[in-house]
Amino acid sequence: MEYAEDPEFCSMIDRLRGEIGNDSGEATAAFTRLTETTDPEELHQVLTAPGQPLWAREIAAYALGVTGDRRAFEALVLLLNHRDPERCVTAAHALTRLGDPRTARAAAALATNELRVAYALLPVRLLAALRAPESVPALITVLERRLPADDPHWRVGLACVEGLGALGDPRARPALEAALPHPRLGAAARASLSRLATAH
Repeated sequence: MEYAEDPEFCSMIDRLRGEIGNDSGEATAAFTRLTETTDPEELHQVLTAPGQPLWAREIAAYALGVTGDRRAFEALVLLLNHRDPERCVTAAHALTRLGDPRTARAAAALATNELRVAYALLPVRLLAALRAPESVPALITVLERRLPADDPHWRVGLACVEGLGALGDPRARPALEAALPHPRLGAAARASLSRLATAH
């Protein structure tokens, strides 16, 4: 498996091994087989068969995603929006490798869904990494919502500020300037504005 030595894959396997530690021997055997298979059809069957545990679906989705099999797309998007941030990290990594053109649109929808803002950090970071047409407008939208000083999701706003600086798009300037007075975002906003000035 070309991804078997991938640090993200190894980290996921270590985490999931602990997760199933108290399960039956049957689950342990299934886990071992799933981590060793190279058959995309077997992985896809695990991904779609009813009654599969979440850990099995996560391994299958990751393995298919990093090898460019777009059948993993929907499962990875669901994991990107999971309440467990470690699952979101793994999904974002696989989605970046997958190269599906739908990824940026899905990440933008997740990032801008105010009802799920508590889980928006990884979609925001993924948008910055993808550098897609959807990235800058979505990050500006999310940042503008995070500007009140008492907003509890300032880490999401910080990720937007940093992402906009990395993307270097002048459309971000008004939102970054609006973030300057923010007690938690101001320093990063200044740094991102400097990057914009250098880029253009």
